Amino acid sequence: MIDTITTEIAEGEERIRLEVEDGIAFLTLCRPDQLNGWSWESTRQLGLLADRIRFDPTVRVVLLRADGRAFCAGIDVTAPGGAITGRTPAERTRNYHEGIRWVHERFAVLARLPQPVVAAVQGYCLGFGFELALMADVRLAAEDAVFALPEARLGVAVDAGGDLRIARDAGAGWAKYLALTGRRIDARTAERLNLVQQVLPPDELEASARALAAEIAANAPLAVQGVKRGIDAYADAALPAALDGVAMTAALTLTSEDAREGYAAQAARRPPHFTGG
Repeated sequence: MIDTITTEIAEGEERIRLEVEDGIAFLTLCRPDQLNGWSWESTRQLGLLADRIRFDPTVRVVLLRADGRAFCAGIDVTAPGGAITGRTPAERTRNYHEGIRWVHERFAVLARLPQPVVAAVQGYCLGFGFELALMADVRLAAEDAVFALPEARLGVAVDAGGDLRIARDAGAGWAKYLALTGRRIDARTAERLNLVQQVLPPDELEASARALAAEIAANAPLAVQGVKRGIDAYADAALPAALDGVAMTAALTLTSEDAREGYAAQAARRPPHFTGG
């Protein structure tokens, strides 16, 4: 089950590391051996750390980055507490619905920080990883970055609103193209679609992201935060209502037989056989 009570991060269980230096809060995904795979615990820690940043007067900008060769390769299916349970199918669907709504709330804490968020993406940026990167205000990508929303291939819906944000930034057609097929795109294509703002050689990503964050941090905080709020109010006007529908669609698909078949097929490295149930 999801831990919604604990406000600490146990030693050895760190999924995201927070460091503050020269006005920049560095949020680093720090499970490189698991390609920074995402879990309920990752979501909990993201919310906790974003809350710490929110009222820190020394933080003027956030740099979201990752250790290792991948930004985030999607859900970590080996993480403890991965599946939500229920006594009946209806209760399990209800519990998933609340779980996804809780994820939306935690992600919103990051997306709605008063401080701008810059994401630096390398390697695999898939599923939840792609959705996390889309929460940032500005995205930089290494030339080796690969983006995808593969959920439909597993029998589930895109559950954190990544497809909605792609529709906002790249248009509805591209959102459907990516979310309905699960196809991968490279960094240059993502740049062309306005999903990333700059593509860099891998060995220049970290320095360029730091320089951009420092440039933002040097500007007047009230002006910077006001600009962010104004643009978000315009760009995200329809997002809250749409996310309510996303949560229910995600809950229904996560508890479906097709989802069970999709994950089983992936584990067995065979094509799935979906029935629509």
